Amino acid sequence: MKKIQKSSELLWVFGTVFVALGVATCSKVDLGVSMIAAPAFVVSEALSRLWNGFSVGMTEYIIQGLILILMCVIVRKFNWRYLIAFLVAVIYGYTLNFFLWIFKGVNFNAIWLRWVMLIVGDIITAFGVACFFKTYLPLQVYELFVAETASVFNLKISVMKSIFDASLLVLSIILALTLFGDVATFDWATIYYKSFHSIGLGTVVTTFVNSPLINVCSKFIDKIFEPTARFTKLEKVFRRN
Repeated sequence: MKKIQKSSELLWVFGTVFVALGVATCSKVDLGVSMIAAPAFVVSEALSRLWNGFSVGMTEYIIQGLILILMCVIVRKFNWRYLIAFLVAVIYGYTLNFFLWIFKGVNFNAIWLRWVMLIVGDIITAFGVACFFKTYLPLQVYELFVAETASVFNLKISVMKSIFDASLLVLSIILALTLFGDVATFDWATIYYKSFHSIGLGTVVTTFVNSPLINVCSKFIDKIFEPTARFTKLEKVFRRN
């Protein structure tokens, strides 16, 4: 099979679209979103009670903006490319809002179907993340934070990613338990078919299947695409130290 040439920029677009589509799909089944997406969904749910116009997408890029500021403090430097990463977060936020709007009237009632759709959403998200890793264009703030802080503390990317993911999971749980004042309503018996403010058994499942799915999707992409740059001058700008 002949590979699709000069597709790095196309894969960036795929990354943005498929990650947003996958997250939106997982959110609709109400089994718990991933630890990366959870803070935005929890905070958005809390703030929407005060302001109906406060969307998940807006919350997403605001949180990424705060993480970007924290990263600059930790690494003690600022680079103009950091702002591009925030712009990517804004684009992703609006794309996520679009898919959430598309799915507004969609409901998955059967429990078995919801679990199937959770896995489908995880696969779509993993494909999008794998696409991101094949492009030279800026990623979102989450990946940038991991890369920059790992460099500062001389840690492996995988180690820093685990620390980062665990931190977001703990943060999400704390937010879910403190922002709504309804901890007493939580019932362990419902955890396999209902999330508690976007945190649930689906969050755990997604955590375990995420990396293997990304690896499988990455190999699939390598068979179809040749992720070289179509715009070589633009590539030089972003790859320049």
